[in-house]
Amino acid sequence: MEYNLADLYEAIADAVPDNVALASGDVHHTYAELDKRANRLAHYFTSRGIGPGDHVGLHLFNGHEFVEAILALFKIRAVGINMNYRFVGPEVRYMIENADLVAVITQRRFVPVINEAMEGREPLRSLIVIEDGADAITDQESIEYEAALAQGSEERDFGSRSGKDLYIIYTGGTTGMPKGVMWRHEDLFFTGLQGGSPGGDPVESPEQLIEQAKEGWYTVTMLPCAPFIHGAAQWTQWICHTTGGKLVLQHGPSFDAKRILSLIAEEDVSTISLVGDAMAIPLVEELKKGDYDMSNLAVIASAGAILSASIQDELEALLPDVMIINSFGTSESGDLGRAAGDEESHENRPSFYMGDEVTVLDENGEQIEPGSGKIGMVARSGRLPIGYYKDPEKTAERFKEFNGKRWVVPGDFATIEEDGRITFLGRGSKCINTGGEKVFPEEVEEALKAHPNVIDALVVAVPDPRFGSKVAAVFNTRGNQQLSLDEVQQHCRKHIAGYKVPRQITITETVSRMPSGKPDYKWAEEIARNQASA
Repeated sequence: MEYNLADLYEAIADAVPDNVALASGDVHHTYAELDKRANRLAHYFTSRGIGPGDHVGLHLFNGHEFVEAILALFKIRAVGINMNYRFVGPEVRYMIENADLVAVITQRRFVPVINEAMEGREPLRSLIVIEDGADAITDQESIEYEAALAQGSEERDFGSRSGKDLYIIYTGGTTGMPKGVMWRHEDLFFTGLQGGSPGGDPVESPEQLIEQAKEGWYTVTMLPCAPFIHGAAQWTQWICHTTGGKLVLQHGPSFDAKRILSLIAEEDVSTISLVGDAMAIPLVEELKKGDYDMSNLAVIASAGAILSASIQDELEALLPDVMIINSFGTSESGDLGRAAGDEESHENRPSFYMGDEVTVLDENGEQIEPGSGKIGMVARSGRLPIGYYKDPEKTAERFKEFNGKRWVVPGDFATIEEDGRITFLGRGSKCINTGGEKVFPEEVEEALKAHPNVIDALVVAVPDPRFGSKVAAVFNTRGNQQLSLDEVQQHCRKHIAGYKVPRQITITETVSRMPSGKPDYKWAEEIARNQASA
């Protein structure tokens, strides 16, 4: 057996068929039940001429349908493509064309968006619609989700698969249209899914993985708070389902802190994964005012965005028996490492203990000397993605070869401390050049969020006649409290150098982030530039 995700799921379903695999709203499926439903959908896809190498769009909220669909597609060596459910017609059209989608599964309420995106195009091989109470109609041939499953056999009679089959994650970052990161199943299993042994040494064979599932070594109940349009949520699902665990979903369109906390008690959740402060802050506020049973919760893991020190402190105070894990990684790099403790942080910048394959390289591909203070780019070698789908230019930009070794360089600036920790500075794409000095927005955002009344913050550049650009902050506060520029500047000077301190502030009711929790810098730039020109 190879490290193919469909193969691994099927083997674990045979090993622990009665384990609960999925809890999503009123739906609860065992491993055997989920396997049979995925088989039915896989056979339906096959009947529509969909097979190896084909791409199918998953235009869905979190729910059992997403899990069933991506598993069904892997069974026939096809690929499920995550689509942002907030996209409008032109953006959905981009996804259909860029990802070469031959079919789409969508919510009924999104049918008008699909209609607009498909105008003037050849029809899809299949349009599957999930009923959600909306009454939108389409001129395209379509079928309701459960009706599609009813047409397929539950038999598992598919051909052989490979560990080199593709898994594609579309990632948008903080700017620009999304691009598809192409992983081989076997590379993602070890680089992004922790090798079948979360927190431990990777398995040495698929047989070991199956034996571990039988014995329940890593069998836990996991709840991803992020939507499946985010790679971190998908990876939580696969970590869970390659270890025999129970996956719990908040079924529906949006993150609901109250519902998440209720599910922890209702479904005996032991691990939740979230995306930084955007999800942690509402959980903190709800924990403060609600009476929730958190006795079964053991781990809160943040991935895709870093928890600020102040929010992590609040979580630890509210949940003293829960381990808070601040992870660092990207869709292109997989899981890179874990944050060092606050007592070892460096000037309020997050530091991480990285794996052996992760380091910081200079522009010539040489490792930065630990403790030198020099700044380079975080890089990873080993099992890596193939590159970006249909984008050789961006692939060459992110995936480089130095001294005969292939690296992924996601775009994060960092330095190496004397003890080997890697201190994260920020994304070069959003670096602010003010009077010749470089300012990384993430560092200023951390300083702002250390203020007791600041909830969330984004930092951007606005034009300045003297310095070229100046630092501008857009943030919200507890109780919509107004803070003066002078007060904000005095606070920030306690944490960062003077040239990094915001010269302009805008206080808003909320701070806009993507559904994944990533910062919406385009929104912040518009807010800040409008104020600067007023």
